[in-house]
Amino acid sequence: MSPDVPPSNHWPLHGGEAAPLLARFGLPADTPLRDVSANLNPLGPPEWLPEWLAERAADLGRYPDPDYTAARAAIAAHEGVTPEQVRLTNGGAEAIYLAAALHAGRPAAILEPGFAEYRRACAAHGLPVQGLPLAAPDFALDPEALVAGLGEAEVLFMGRPNNPTATLVPRPVMERLLELTAARGCTLVVDEAFIDFVDDAERLTPWLERFEHLILLRSLTKWFTLPGLRLGYLLAAPARVAAAGAFQPAWSVNQLAADLVAPLLADRDFDARTRAWLAAERPAMQAALSDLGLRVVPSRANFFLVRHPQGAAATARLLPALLRRGWLARHTQGFAGLDGGWLRLALRSDEENRALCQALAAAMAEVDRGETP
Repeated sequence: MSPDVPPSNHWPLHGGEAAPLLARFGLPADTPLRDVSANLNPLGPPEWLPEWLAERAADLGRYPDPDYTAARAAIAAHEGVTPEQVRLTNGGAEAIYLAAALHAGRPAAILEPGFAEYRRACAAHGLPVQGLPLAAPDFALDPEALVAGLGEAEVLFMGRPNNPTATLVPRPVMERLLELTAARGCTLVVDEAFIDFVDDAERLTPWLERFEHLILLRSLTKWFTLPGLRLGYLLAAPARVAAAGAFQPAWSVNQLAADLVAPLLADRDFDARTRAWLAAERPAMQAALSDLGLRVVPSRANFFLVRHPQGAAATARLLPALLRRGWLARHTQGFAGLDGGWLRLALRSDEENRALCQALAAAMAEVDRGETP
């Protein structure tokens, strides 16, 4: 087998990849599964989207506007910035790679555990990486200690809310971190892919004018449940946004995705329904998971990081136990500092959340009896 082709039973890098896990645990490839490994809004995509796409099929016969003028204007109005501070990207992943490209060859630091694409993007652009660990169980950030450990790093990557912990660094702590990184000339890249699942007051967009070394990364696919469409954007000072363009392929974002930005951001009904769902289901699920005896990191996003009360080994056995019950959870083998000893579970509908808790109770009982290899 080629070294570039992973074995059939490799640990998948992202959520939503069932096949390698089914192979690893000896389960049929066609095992029906309910997916809580990918952190997507269960209310989406918006109901109007299929008709909207069908009506614009003819648009596929023309090239997109290379400057994405209308999409950038819509994002700028939504975020309260200028279009010159916006770069439309092919999903949040491309925004990560553009941020790394801006610092090609220079030392970087990554707050960990964190999204795997930070390290992959840094490797692609020759950035030597230093991991800065956040300690379980609260994964709190001490800005002074963090900056003291930056070494020679010229750029720091972090998530807020963080994936996979679902924790949110408080604004006063972020302000101090921005002050400290500005003083030492270190760019701060904050991945806000899940910020829509937090109160609007938590967005860092208003600080772009104050801190020119701040780069924000956004995704539209989590909130609107459009992972197959690939749609995101980067926010920064105009000079940085323009510089990032040198590393972005022409027409990186397809015509339909670019045209979809404005109507998505204008859909207030979808926003309201999603916020009502979050307000009801997130605290209920947090309590339900805790009632099962799991250690649950308090969530500020649309997912939960959980651990079996007996520790890492028991938690690792929960993954195949859930698979056998028809549930695909997110393993944490690829997250530095977690090493498979936690599971990540997406927040879903009330019915799905209740069914998942029932499956978890049965899986935990199986693990407690020592029946899971």
